[in-house]
Amino acid sequence: MVIKQINSMSDVNADCWNKLVQNNDPFVRHEFLLALEQSQSISDEKGWQSRHLLVFEQQELIAAMPLYLKHHSRGEYVFDQQWADAYYQSGMEYYPKWLNAIPFTPCQGQRILVKTGVDVAVVMQLCIDTIKLYSAQHNISSLHCLFPDAAQIKELPIDMLTRVGVQFQWFNKNYRDFDDYLQSFTSRQRKNINKERLKVTKQGITLQRFSGIEVTEQQWQVFFQFYEMTYLKRGQSAYLNIDFFKQLAQSMPEQILLVLANNGQVYVGAALSFIGSDTLYGRYWGCYEEYHSLHFEACYYQGLEYCIESNKQRFDSGAQGEHKISRGFEPVNTYSAHWILNPEFKKLIADFLQREQEIIQQYKQACLKQLPFKVHV
Repeated sequence: MVIKQINSMSDVNADCWNKLVQNNDPFVRHEFLLALEQSQSISDEKGWQSRHLLVFEQQELIAAMPLYLKHHSRGEYVFDQQWADAYYQSGMEYYPKWLNAIPFTPCQGQRILVKTGVDVAVVMQLCIDTIKLYSAQHNISSLHCLFPDAAQIKELPIDMLTRVGVQFQWFNKNYRDFDDYLQSFTSRQRKNINKERLKVTKQGITLQRFSGIEVTEQQWQVFFQFYEMTYLKRGQSAYLNIDFFKQLAQSMPEQILLVLANNGQVYVGAALSFIGSDTLYGRYWGCYEEYHSLHFEACYYQGLEYCIESNKQRFDSGAQGEHKISRGFEPVNTYSAHWILNPEFKKLIADFLQREQEIIQQYKQACLKQLPFKVHV
């Protein structure tokens, strides 16, 4: 095996890369990662240096690792700013650090793409050993693998520290339609959902779902204004720009689902999701004014209906959101893995993660008790 590092997705053949993608995961596709770079949503100037690893065997690409050299911790959804503060208080530099993740995307998936039949653990060890060697030579503090899927977390080297988190996801249990899904709820919770949907209708709001190829230029502009507003309301700048979304609309429209809400005169809200082989990934939402229950309808109920109609088995709605529990999204473990160069800090972080994991599991058990189903699943 021969390993090579590249500084842009444009330096690797798209078809060769995409042949390694499992489950048609939209976020590790060449088109998605390339759009991040070419739209300048990520760049060296913004603290994201692309340093992707490629593994070849007899000139065939057999594995690839999305990899970035980071100079901050923004856009990651696994928070390590306290670790950085501890480094600085000790007179040490935490940044730059390595990040094996998808920028701005807290969704589980492959973090190393490997050809079928190739030993994942062997390839992963090769990539991480390469990163460790370079880190020791250039004093790079750490490597962070964020949101690997459950299979790959087991293949990571044993000297990487595992961190556990919780997200809320929906699972399809062969529901015939949305009403059939609600039949699994307790009577009170079922009534609450129906009331929320009715409130949206009574406000004169209708919703439409569009595949990526159907979305017009004007609708993309509308969506982006809503998306940007979500950040502006918090006094922040949006991570992504309109060029990123428009590039995806051209390069992978079949994996885009846009929900637009209008009140008969103008659009009042939008939710954008991405489509995998068996999973819908809810990602971006925005509105100008707050309408009662519109967020739930656009972001969750429309997505749930789509999953049932399309026989998708999972709805991954991203980070945070305890309000999802009463709507049938179950708490699931998410993972990250961390290699720390400094042995003293590695021990301190390991102790912290052990204590944190106990709290996280207690939290997960408490969430399970709040599920709305007649029999908890």
